Amino acid sequence: MKLAILTCGILPIPAVQGGAVENMIDFYLEYNNRKRLHDITIYSPWDSKAAQHTALDSDVNHYHFIDVTSFKARVKRRLYKYFHSGEYYNHFVEYYFEKIYAHLKKQHYDYIILENCPGHALKLSRRGHKNIILHLNNNLLNSESRFHDEIFSGLASVLTCSNFIKDCVLTIQPNSSKVRTHYNAIDIAAFIHKQPDDPLGSAACYQRNARNTKRAEARKQMGFAIDDFVIAFSGRVNSDKGISELIDTMLLLKDKEKIKLMVIGGSFFGNANGDDDFIKSLKDKAETLKDRIVFTGFIPYKDMPDYLHLADMAALPSMWDEPFGLTIVEALAAGLPLVTTRSGGIPEICEGVATIVDRKDIVNNLAKAILDLYEHPEKRKQMAEASPKRAELFDKEPYSEKFFAALENLEK
Repeated sequence: MKLAILTCGILPIPAVQGGAVENMIDFYLEYNNRKRLHDITIYSPWDSKAAQHTALDSDVNHYHFIDVTSFKARVKRRLYKYFHSGEYYNHFVEYYFEKIYAHLKKQHYDYIILENCPGHALKLSRRGHKNIILHLNNNLLNSESRFHDEIFSGLASVLTCSNFIKDCVLTIQPNSSKVRTHYNAIDIAAFIHKQPDDPLGSAACYQRNARNTKRAEARKQMGFAIDDFVIAFSGRVNSDKGISELIDTMLLLKDKEKIKLMVIGGSFFGNANGDDDFIKSLKDKAETLKDRIVFTGFIPYKDMPDYLHLADMAALPSMWDEPFGLTIVEALAAGLPLVTTRSGGIPEICEGVATIVDRKDIVNNLAKAILDLYEHPEKRKQMAEASPKRAELFDKEPYSEKFFAALENLEK
């Protein structure tokens, strides 16, 4: 098949600036390049690093970059805003789409795949396109969305990242068969805590001792002792993620001096400008426990596994309806016993291998769950063994395989 992939135009492909959706696009494009399945054109905002990426060497994946950052492009965006008011998205996104469409309308594609941007289906369907697939990673299309009936009727298929998002879409047309769940994924191999091949051999013992020594040294650099019970929180540090409630839980557990918290991450897109007001408020709240709560700040994604492997458990108490929850999969893959909340699509990922608490009375619920793991090492061991096995369901390889299988089923 000949496919076009349209992004929303915020972050580039290849995913040199990160982004959950962008990383998953990279996953299936990498798979397509290896398997040589389809002829794909990916439309992306221009980025100097992306434009020099080795992924562009592919002869089955074709990258078409749109300039949205030059002085000339910024002037044109402003003019577009002046002459086009009241569109589905803001002028930045709509200008980007029109630049894509100038190229796209001269091509023939079997399917046009919209990555997380249902609003673009309006213009496409109104201009005669009927081969539109929406790949949805957020609750952006439901019975409360603008033009929801028109958007939905113009789509050939909707792939959602969880059953939770699927159910949101089905509020438009409950009996529709064109909405299917396709779970998100990560590179599991990057997070797995590899064990020695021979647990009884001297070489394996040496590897284990070396790893334990390295872990002790890394913990010391972070301000943790080897016998501390370290809880890891990872991801964007904002109010939706439950970090404020987790710090309140630490205050409630202040008498348990060995329980420590490592907050891994910063605000959106790397926190390049330092702490925002929310992070400052968290640090003020944590001041009385400053020796027991460590804020790492933004950590490059490639280094995340090293930080997770320093912890004894993860606590990811999301306070909003997470569409999926990649940090949940990362914690599982890293072999961490996990405490999380019954929020959105999270239970679909970790039901049966994690402790899932209700958001109501969250601080007390978290305290009980953390104390339970702190006081029961055998339970932690069982959860740590089960977690990576569960995470394998959300690996990038089956994700990519099933993504293309879903597209090919539309042809039957």
